[in-house]
Amino acid sequence: MTQARPGAPNPLGATRDGEGTNFAIYSEHATRVELCLFNHAEDAVATECIALQERTDQVWHAYLPDVRPGQAYGYRVHGPDAPHEGHRFNPAKLLLDPYAKAISGTIGWSDVLSSHPERTADPNRDLVIDNRDSAGAMPKCLVIEPGFGWEGDQPLRIPWHRTVIYECHVKAMTMLHPDVPEQLRGTYLGLASDPIIEHLARLGVTAVELLPVHQMFTERRLAEMGLSNYWGYSSIGYFAPDIRFATASGPHGRQVAEFKAMVKRFHRAGIEVLLDVVYNHTGEGNQLGPTLSFRGLENSAYYWLNPENRRLYTDFTGCGNTVDPRHPRTLQLIVDSLRYWVEEMHVDGFRFDIAPVLGRDDHGFNPAAGFFELMRQDPLLSQVKLISEPWDLGPDGYQVGRFPAGWSEWNGKYRDTVRRFWRGDTGQVGELASRLSGSSDLYGHNGRGPQASVNFVTCHDGFTLHDLVSYETKHNEANGEDNRDGTNQSWSRNWGVEGPATATHIVRMRERIKRTLLATLAFSQGVPMISHGDELGRTQSGNNNAYCHDGPLTWIDWKLEPLDRELLEFTRTVFAIRAANPVLRWRTYFSHERAGPEQAKDLTWLRAEGGEMTPADWEDPANHLLGMLIRGEASDETDQRGRRLNGDPILLLLNGGGRTKSFALPAIGRPGAWTQLIDTAHQAPRPVQEDGLSLVPHSLVLLRYESTPPPALR
Repeated sequence: MTQARPGAPNPLGATRDGEGTNFAIYSEHATRVELCLFNHAEDAVATECIALQERTDQVWHAYLPDVRPGQAYGYRVHGPDAPHEGHRFNPAKLLLDPYAKAISGTIGWSDVLSSHPERTADPNRDLVIDNRDSAGAMPKCLVIEPGFGWEGDQPLRIPWHRTVIYECHVKAMTMLHPDVPEQLRGTYLGLASDPIIEHLARLGVTAVELLPVHQMFTERRLAEMGLSNYWGYSSIGYFAPDIRFATASGPHGRQVAEFKAMVKRFHRAGIEVLLDVVYNHTGEGNQLGPTLSFRGLENSAYYWLNPENRRLYTDFTGCGNTVDPRHPRTLQLIVDSLRYWVEEMHVDGFRFDIAPVLGRDDHGFNPAAGFFELMRQDPLLSQVKLISEPWDLGPDGYQVGRFPAGWSEWNGKYRDTVRRFWRGDTGQVGELASRLSGSSDLYGHNGRGPQASVNFVTCHDGFTLHDLVSYETKHNEANGEDNRDGTNQSWSRNWGVEGPATATHIVRMRERIKRTLLATLAFSQGVPMISHGDELGRTQSGNNNAYCHDGPLTWIDWKLEPLDRELLEFTRTVFAIRAANPVLRWRTYFSHERAGPEQAKDLTWLRAEGGEMTPADWEDPANHLLGMLIRGEASDETDQRGRRLNGDPILLLLNGGGRTKSFALPAIGRPGAWTQLIDTAHQAPRPVQEDGLSLVPHSLVLLRYESTPPPALR
C-alpha cells in the first residue's frame, strides 16, 4: 500500500517534483475524496484507492513519493446527492481531474457514465442515482514529466497590424495531403510538417488559430449515430491536449510532447499559435448528461445553476450548461489553464468561444467583470493575443464592440456587411465603408484601434467560401437533425443554380465573387482571418454546420483543379500586396481630415465621377459603387522604429451592383500615374487609362499611384 504524506494544497492537479507526485483537488461540499491509482489506463479496477486525509481551504491533497510519470489515476468523490440543492456527488463514477495535464484516451459513450438511469423517458430520471461503476468506461488522468527541450523558444510577439490569422482544424489540414507522411496525418506533428508550413508561409500567414485542442467528449446522440464532436467544442479537460491529434504509437502522455514540438516548429517558421478555447460550457451537458468530472466534484461551483431551481442549469450556450465564472474557484480554473498554455505550452494567444459568458454577472454582460480585470492585470496573460467571439445565447448576447481594451473581437458585422454588399443587396455602401476602414464606430469608443477588429468572411461555423457562392440554403441533412441545425441567415447567393454548376457564366461569376471576397478581406483595415481551405476552393456540399463530420466532407482536399490553383495564386498575391503596403494596415484610425492647408486627407470616399461622396450618395439605397482613396503621405503613422510611413496612394474601387460602371480616377496633384494591382474580374492587371476605368459587376479593383520622379532624380 502506498504511504501518503500530507502534501500541499497548491498547485492544483498532479505535480511531479522528481521524487514523487503531489495531488490536490478542490471540492467544497465533498465528505470524502479518494485518489484511485490504476496499473493500466484501460483497467476497470484500481490497484489502490487512497482516501485523502488532508484538507486545506476546501482543497484535498496528498503527496505520494513513489508515483512516477505515466501513472494513471482518477477520483471518487463522496458527498450529498441533493440535486435541488445543486449537489450531484456519486462515488460510483470515476472522475477526471480538472487540472489533469494529460488524459489517456477519448471518452466513448456508455450508459454507465450517467449518474441516473439512461434507458427511460422519465424527465425526472436525474433524481434517481445510478450506482453502476464507470471506471471501465473512463479514460484515466496521467501524471506527466515536466519540462521539454524548447531550445530557447520565445514568444514571437508579432504586432497586431502585421498579423494574418489562418483558422484551421488540426486533423482537416493533413488527412488528405499527399506530401505529409502517412503516420503524421491528422496529428499535431503533421500540422507542423514542412508541406503545411510552406503553404501557410506562402499565403503570408503569421498565426494559426486552432479549433479546440482541449480534451473533449462526444455526446451520446452523436455517438449513437456514428458521428463525433469533430470540431471539439465540448471540452472536458482544460489543461490536456486532445489525444485525438497524437501519433498512434509512443508513451502515454505523448500528446503533450507532440503539441509542444508543433508549437516549437511553428515558432521557428515565424508563425504564432493561437488556441480556440471553450470555457463557457463543458461536455457534461444538462441535468441528464454524463458525470465525467466537474459535475461530480463540485456541481454548484463549476456550473451556473438556475436560481429558481438549482436542480437545473442556466444555459447561455445552447449546449446544456454554462460554466460559472462568478465563482472564485471556477475563475481560478480558467485563469490557471490559460497561464499553463502560455507558460508551459508556449502558445501565443486565445480565441474565446461564446465569450460574453465570461463577462456575465447577475445583471448581464459586464465589460468590467472579474475575468476581464484578472486578464488585464495578469503580467503574463495581458501580453498575449486575446480574441473574443462576442456573442452568446443569453439576454443581450450580441456584444460586438463592447469588450474591454486589450481585446480584439470577431467582427460579425464585417462578415455580414461584406457578404450582403457583394451579393448585390441595396443600402450597404455606408456600412461597408465603416467595415473597410477598421470599424471605428464599434471599437474606437474605449481607445482600441483597427486591430480590435478581426475581419472574416467565413469561418469554421457556416458556409465555406466556395459554398457561400454556390448555395442559398443550408443542406445539413447528414447531421441527423432534419436540416433544422445551422443558421438560416447566411447572406449567400448561388448565382443561378443551387450547388455544383457546369454553365460557364455561372462558374466564372462564382470564381469572380470568391476572388472579390478574398481581396476585400486582404485590403480592409483590421486583422484578416482566412478560414482553412478557402484559398483552395474547399466545399462542404452546402453543409453550414459540419461540426459532427470527421471525414472527407470536412477534410481539405489537396488535389487541386485548375480553378483551385488560380484561386490559391490569387490569394497569395492579395496578401503579399497587403504585407508590402503599410497603407493597407494602419495602426490607428483615419482622421478624415487634412493635416495642413496644402495637404490631402488621409482617407477620401469617392463617387463614380471622381469627387467626394455626398450625403445623397451615402443615403441612396441603389448605390452599389464606392471608391476608397488612402493617401499614405497624409499619415503620421510610424513603423516599429519610429520612422514615418509614407506609402504611395492606394485606390480601392468596388462595384457591388449588377451593371458595369465607369469610375473617374482622382487627381493626386503631382506627376505620376495609376497602376492597377488587382482586378478581380480579370486574371491579370490591365493598363489604366488616364480618364478612368470600367468596373464590371461584382468586382473590385486596387490601384497604386506611382509618382514620376523629378528630372534630376531620373
